[in-house]
Amino acid sequence: MLNFIKSLLGGGPKADIGELLASGATIVDVRTPKEFAGGHAKGSINIPLSTLGNEINKVQKLPQPIITCCRSGQRSGIGASVLRKKGIEAYNGGSWHQVERLNK
Repeated sequence: MLNFIKSLLGGGPKADIGELLASGATIVDVRTPKEFAGGHAKGSINIPLSTLGNEINKVQKLPQPIITCCRSGQRSGIGASVLRKKGIEAYNGGSWHQVERLNK
């Protein structure tokens, strides 16, 4: 049960998010468009969690790996899990503020 919850919240593979970003990973912010408009990590694209499953073809065309982010890290964990289940290399970056700090 604990592994299921970890999986659901993006407790997948651990990675150095800063290193992945420096190597050209794509940042996908899974918050709503309104939240995204209020501030986001530089260079990120907005694909809300509610539509992420329908946007797999779009995500597959982006430079990988994918770093997901949101307000707190919960939705981005779910988003990363959804992408991994579709065969996309994806990692939960946590909050967009954290990703912004790591994106040098």
